[in-house]
Order: sequence, then C-alpha cells, then structure tokens
Amino acid sequence: MRRIALFLLTNIAVLFLLSIVCHLFGVDQWAAMHGRNINTTGLLIFAAIFGMGGSFISLAMSKMMAKMSTGARVIDQPQNEAERWLVETVRQHAQNAGIGMPEVAIYDAPEMNAFATGMTKNSALVAVSTGLLQQMDREQIKAVLGHEIGHVANGDMVTLALIQGVLNTLVILAARIVGSLVDSWLSGGRGNRGGGGIGYFFTVIALQIVFGLFASMIVMAFSRWREFRADAAGAHLAGRGAMISALQRLQLNHGESTLPKTMAAFGISGPLASGLRRLFMSHPPLDERIAALQSAAQ
Repeated sequence: MRRIALFLLTNIAVLFLLSIVCHLFGVDQWAAMHGRNINTTGLLIFAAIFGMGGSFISLAMSKMMAKMSTGARVIDQPQNEAERWLVETVRQHAQNAGIGMPEVAIYDAPEMNAFATGMTKNSALVAVSTGLLQQMDREQIKAVLGHEIGHVANGDMVTLALIQGVLNTLVILAARIVGSLVDSWLSGGRGNRGGGGIGYFFTVIALQIVFGLFASMIVMAFSRWREFRADAAGAHLAGRGAMISALQRLQLNHGESTLPKTMAAFGISGPLASGLRRLFMSHPPLDERIAALQSAAQ
C-alpha cells in the first residue's frame, strides 16, 4: 500500500508543481478564465501540453530511468552461458512476436521479478532480477520473458502513457473549468481580472487531487487488464504450462517487490491489496491470472 500511495502522491505532486510553475510564468493566461468567460480552446491546449506532455516525456525517459533506478546491467557481451541463453531466448521471443531485439539486462534484487519498458516496440528494454534467475527453472524463466515480450509487442507502455496523458489532460481541464465556475459564484459573477481568485485556486488544487484519484483507478484497471494479455502472450511464446508454472512460482514472493515506485507497475507481479485498495492495484492477484490461463486451456 505504501508503494501505491507514493505512486499516487508522485502524480499529484507533478500536477501540483506544474500548476504552480504555469501560474508563476503566466502560462495560465492561455486559459484566460474571467468569471464565466472561459477560453476553452486555450484551456484545452494548456491541459494537453501538460497532461500529455508530461506522460510522454516520462515514457521517453523510461529506459534510462529504469536502468538508473534499478542499477540494471545491460548485457552487451554475454559473460557466461546463462547470459547467452538469456539473450538468445529474448531474441527468439522477439522474432516470434515480430518486434525488434530489445536490450536485455539483469538487476540485483532478491525477489523474482522482471519488467519491460521503452518508447517503442523496436527499442525496448527487458530486465530480470537475480532472484528470478536463481529461483526459477529455465522453462519458467522463458515464460516470464515471453510475458515481458508480450507487453512490448502489445504496445502496452505506449498505450499506458496515452491513457495516463488523456486522463491527466481531463483532470487539468475539468478542475479548472469547475474552479472558474466556483470562483465566479463566490465573486457574484464579477470575475477576477487576475485570471482567478482564491476560490479558483483552492478549488483547482482540491479537484486535481480528487479527480487524480479517479484517474489513477482507471489507469490501474488498464494495467491489470494488460497483465492478462501479457500472460496469454507468454503462454503462446513459451507454452501454457510453463506460464502457469511461472505464475505459481511467483506466488512465493508474497507480494514483495524492491522495484522503485516509478517502475512497480512494469514488474511481472505487484503488491497485494484488499478492499478498496484493490482499485489501485497495478496487477491482478496471481490466483486470478492462473485461473484465467487454466480456463483458456479448457
């Protein structure tokens, strides 16, 4: 739950900081909201720049940030037979999935985990933890690698960034429109020549937090759905039995993950949660994923 809270707070903090910076530099004037006279075109442009822009900047930096935050070592020249097998397995999966060869990396972590990220299908990064290499057999590892290649081939990173960007744009847009109407109501319809009064400012901040929470629920719902698709891809590339076996093995992690909060949604498994907290889970429970594969085989 702590990782989920940090993920949400990070998104909220980014939106808050952008709002302050835009206000200080006068970018808010694009919105030109004076009372009920809302420049919707300017406001939409403003919201799109900071909603979509921030999301795709993060995507463009994702490989670099993943390497830095996990300490992942890219295998440029395999140093032993295990690394040669790892690179060759990723190569075979990539060819079968019809994508370019990703960078292959290993990062030091005790739990069994792996992730994929990157701006495009043909310039991705696939990384596995030392814990996964030590605790899984090769058939299980092959299935995990197929799962990650499935994410890349499905374009999940780009789609997730697009959904996040659209939702960020709507959050910014809706919060400012409502904030302008509240400010107009508080001022008796006289408006504010400075572009918004104190009612506007506090309404926007509060609504960005509230709307941001609902937006995060939608993003996490997509994230959970894409895990089922990636599992199906892993089953196709490595065999259904191997994929089920790998997920069963992952249950020994007990929801543990040392991935940084910005990378948690990209791991093959995520933290456990119950009740309303399930709405903010980036991954469905492993039992549900195993059941989905088993039912598909019948």
